[in-house]
Amino acid sequence: MIDETVREIEEMQTQSSSIVAVKAAKALRELTERECHTVEDFTRVVERNSSALQRANRSHAPLYTTQQRIVEAVTQADVDSVEAGKAALVDAIEDVVEEVESSKQRAAERAARLFDDGDVVLTHENSSTVMATFDEIRGDDKELEAYVTESRPRFLGRKTARQLAERDGVAATLITDGAAGHYLGEVDRVLIGMNCLIDDVLYNRIGTHSVVASAASHGVPVTAVGSSSKFIGSGFTFENTFRPTSEVMLEPAEGFDVANPGYDATPTRLLDSVVTENAVMEF
Repeated sequence: MIDETVREIEEMQTQSSSIVAVKAAKALRELTERECHTVEDFTRVVERNSSALQRANRSHAPLYTTQQRIVEAVTQADVDSVEAGKAALVDAIEDVVEEVESSKQRAAERAARLFDDGDVVLTHENSSTVMATFDEIRGDDKELEAYVTESRPRFLGRKTARQLAERDGVAATLITDGAAGHYLGEVDRVLIGMNCLIDDVLYNRIGTHSVVASAASHGVPVTAVGSSSKFIGSGFTFENTFRPTSEVMLEPAEGFDVANPGYDATPTRLLDSVVTENAVMEF
């Protein structure tokens, strides 16, 4: 399961960074079935497999923070047997998964309070926390109109539009990425997720900067929502992921290069607010 999860993360089959973190954490349960003769051997097995998961995508900050927490819990556990070490691993995994999922939900609850009945929202790509926010808004019986960018080149916005179409009270319209500026004059707020926030820079799926910068020029507030695990201090260096050029064009590129970065960087000064499970931070 760990090898399969590593491949899935490398290939970015799972889009949401929080979902990636949960899958990676659960994958470590496989280690409870490994035969180890000493606590030290088991600890090294945990560290080695956690490192493999982290290396699978060095742009996913929650993957890094949650794996670090699990490894720290195991290495610092005062246990005298391998079975006790395995129990400590299971406890750490369950704690991390519960925190990621609950913090995402609490962040969505906070973000939902920023929206009024009848608001027009524009969102980009496919964020599980953004979708949870839409659910919270609808839970308050508020109706919304939503413009969803298609989010090239992987068209993640199509998934968002389909998910919103299944929710009563949300009138969704899928638009091309380049059409965002055309519709922002009708929009009350832009709602985006986030991969991570380092210092005064928000890293998120490619195209986020263009949407946010365009919103700023129209005077439309932008809210980013995510768990506090996406705030990164020392120890993590964001490394962009460059995806296959075939996602951009299938035919050979003759006489020119094709670049396909997975993420871009948006200065927080362009945002109106960042919402976590703990607070609404205004900029």
